[in-house]
Amino acid sequence: MTIVASGAAAPSTAPARKGAGKGPGDGVGEGIGPLLRGWREQRRVSQLELALRADSSARHISFIETGRSRPSEEMVLRLAEHLDVPVRERNALLLAAGYAPHFKETPLDDPSMDALREGMERLIQGYEPYPALVVDATYNVLAANRGIAMLLDGIPESLLAPPLNAMRLTLHPEGLAPRIRNLRAWRDHLLAQMDRQIALRRSEPLRALYEEVAAYPVPDADPAEGDELPGPVPYFALPMQIEHEGRVLSFISSISTFNTPMDVTVAELAIETFLPADPATVKYLQSLLS
Repeated sequence: MTIVASGAAAPSTAPARKGAGKGPGDGVGEGIGPLLRGWREQRRVSQLELALRADSSARHISFIETGRSRPSEEMVLRLAEHLDVPVRERNALLLAAGYAPHFKETPLDDPSMDALREGMERLIQGYEPYPALVVDATYNVLAANRGIAMLLDGIPESLLAPPLNAMRLTLHPEGLAPRIRNLRAWRDHLLAQMDRQIALRRSEPLRALYEEVAAYPVPDADPAEGDELPGPVPYFALPMQIEHEGRVLSFISSISTFNTPMDVTVAELAIETFLPADPATVKYLQSLLS
């Protein structure tokens, strides 16, 4: 699994704009050509550079993009690989070129996914008492450990009804938002994260979720503004400071994804863990085990 630090830098703003993060292929014509050109431009790769990467020629890439040439199935997959196109969108490229999808999309409750589900469950349980959860491409929570349940004490049932959505739960004014002492900074980080993902995927559900949570009210000032953290400041990543039973807990988030996924469902899974960012949080969480 690949571990990527979440909140490695605190963005100053995260624009809540209509049509945020439009991805490759938005608003262009049908066929493999416009889609390929959209991904290439999104990745800021020239036709010549892509041709060199894919052992082809700039002329052939140009012909594909203009519809003068139909690429082979192997070439579509090779180009998608070198442009780092998400697995779901690789299927879309294949369909646009007239080929069948290459990657399956297996429901997570399928028996063939038993080992994967059990492995993820053991993993997030192993992080206890630190919070950890599994989400899909639109941040719906598929599994969570007791550390997450601890943070959700007192949240209205309406927000906890399935499908539980991590972004909605975090930023909703009746969710965790009032408890997050650095809400504006954490909100900016989350919205910027979603904006980047929308730019990487042509996902209307994700874009709709972005528009929804970006419209939630934001306080004029955070309660923690001007306060010092109760321990060494973790400059390497933005912490989430959240109140719990009269204490302020501080967490650093990390996100894990699967290497070289061969299934759309697996490609879109993410395991998010929250590690203590200061000694006081460590001490409190460890006391829960005693």
